Amino acid sequence: MHTQILSKKMLVGGKWIAGEKTFEVRNPQDNALIARVPAASKEQMKEAIEAAERTYRSTKVWPVHERMTILNKVAQYMRDHAEDFAEIIAREGSKTINEARGEVKRAAQTIQISAEEARRINGETINFDQNEGSENRVGYFYRFPVGVVGAITPFNDPLNMVAHKIGPAIASGNAVVLKPASVTPLSAIKLAEAFMEAGLPEGFLSVVTGSGRELGDTLVTHPAVQMISFTGGSSAGEKITEKAGAKKVCMELGSNSPVIVLKDADLHDAVQSTVSGAFAAVGQNCLGVQRIYVERSIYPQFLTTFINRTTELRIGDKMDEWTDVGPLITEKEAKRVEEWVNEAVSKGAIVKAGGYREGAFYAPTVLTNVSEDAKIAKEEIFGPVVLIYPIDSLYEAVERSNDVNYGLQAGIFTNDINQAFYAIKNMNVGGIMINDSSDYRIDAMPFGGTKGSGVGREGIKYAIEAMTEAKVVSFRLQENLL
Repeated sequence: MHTQILSKKMLVGGKWIAGEKTFEVRNPQDNALIARVPAASKEQMKEAIEAAERTYRSTKVWPVHERMTILNKVAQYMRDHAEDFAEIIAREGSKTINEARGEVKRAAQTIQISAEEARRINGETINFDQNEGSENRVGYFYRFPVGVVGAITPFNDPLNMVAHKIGPAIASGNAVVLKPASVTPLSAIKLAEAFMEAGLPEGFLSVVTGSGRELGDTLVTHPAVQMISFTGGSSAGEKITEKAGAKKVCMELGSNSPVIVLKDADLHDAVQSTVSGAFAAVGQNCLGVQRIYVERSIYPQFLTTFINRTTELRIGDKMDEWTDVGPLITEKEAKRVEEWVNEAVSKGAIVKAGGYREGAFYAPTVLTNVSEDAKIAKEEIFGPVVLIYPIDSLYEAVERSNDVNYGLQAGIFTNDINQAFYAIKNMNVGGIMINDSSDYRIDAMPFGGTKGSGVGREGIKYAIEAMTEAKVVSFRLQENLL
């Protein structure tokens, strides 16, 4: 079957433009050319930022009901074109068609929730008379948009992660300039089309495609950009923090997520959940299960059951509805995963399942006896590999879970509420899931981590708080009229 090669434009200041240069978007499964997309210049990024600033400053009033109407129209557009969105996600990225359909559903909900939260951007009254001498003052604070938000998104959720940046920004009245991942720009372009179709005023959204090395510094350092919202790797996040200066920054930087399974847990449920948590989206998930600590008395049974379930997963064509696991985003990434596994094996790790690569495909892999000084034990693998360890106590499991420079989310399987609350109190993470794996999330909840996992929280309501500022208003009343 011949696949049409698309020629796409990028959105700059509300105008669809082609670039003098282009880059190729390829299907990681077979390296087939999908599309040619503009490779923007620094000047075009600057143009998008300045258009966003002009639009924001010239819009005297942008009523909440208008923002809500646009967001609701976008959400409906996404639902009406759900299969088109899903096919784009599956072809340009790593997700299977079923996983892509799930992402479209979530992304539409993200935009819908953004519309709903727009009506709830409220302030509070302030009791100024709590301070002696301020008995004749009354007032409040309200929230107003920061202005221009610069957003940078990764490849692994090429639609929903973009929705998590654009939705709250528009809901709170900001203009937003988005730089999507170069390997998966088509989903972001498609979402931009939905916003323009819904009647978003020109200039409030730009989607600028191209190299992060070429465009990133301009977006991060431009004085008109008041906030940076970034999702990606920790090293890139650290560089952004250094360059952004006094700007507001919200960053989600990944994890090495632990799950604890205690002897009183429902073993079948724990296996099903952690297999899914480890290997969904080929393990390219910041919440993906990477380390599992299993109480020693049930460790042999858990390990055997986990291996059996893992070997049942079907590897193959992303567009086949029976496929469970597709390719990594590039063959280079698959080779990196292979190298990390080989390094762990050289230090004594045992491969219980998987452990082999074919092109960009890497088989779902189970490792035991992994040394604590192996790279895969400390860093984020971002691939279909899980480490399973026996532990003698919950205390040990918590201590070992915390012994990495990440703290995004964790999971624990137990029917003992006291054990659960010990983990809740002592695990250094941004979220802990009880009787769920670490990768459970709804888009409305606060989402973010501790340590090297990032700064701030996403989730629509919480992103809106980050994308707005509190302004205090105080009235001093005439005492003779009181």
